[in-house]
Amino acid sequence: MPFRIVADTREQAVYAFAGPTVHGRLDAGDYSVEGFEHDVAVERKSLPDFAKTVIHDRERFEQELAKLEHYAAACVVVEADLDRVLRGACAHELHGVSPASLLGATLDITLRRRVPVFWCGSRQAAREFTEQYLRMFVRLHAEGAL
Repeated sequence: MPFRIVADTREQAVYAFAGPTVHGRLDAGDYSVEGFEHDVAVERKSLPDFAKTVIHDRERFEQELAKLEHYAAACVVVEADLDRVLRGACAHELHGVSPASLLGATLDITLRRRVPVFWCGSRQAAREFTEQYLRMFVRLHAEGAL
């Protein structure tokens, strides 16, 4: 089923997807699907941005999560490997945030807000995950499963 991915106009490091992409202002998230902008969203985070946002800018991020939790499908993708973070291999990217605090924030977002956080390992894997997540949403919606 053909669809177009919408990349938020404020997204600074836009993914290069295999399929067509348009730019538009999204209420929440960095990526969505044209025609489903209030139903599905993916919030992209690099590791330094995720660490800074979930700990130091949590109040602002909570407003974003409050919107996302009402979508039929929404998630956060992190362009990093959780195992490396927990082993301390990425300490220089964490803005002074402990790995345990980052894991706690991840679990809080996933369980309390019901917005899953996917640690994708790399930017390339996060891009592929995002595209397939949005594609699966379109397919399941067309089948009436969502």
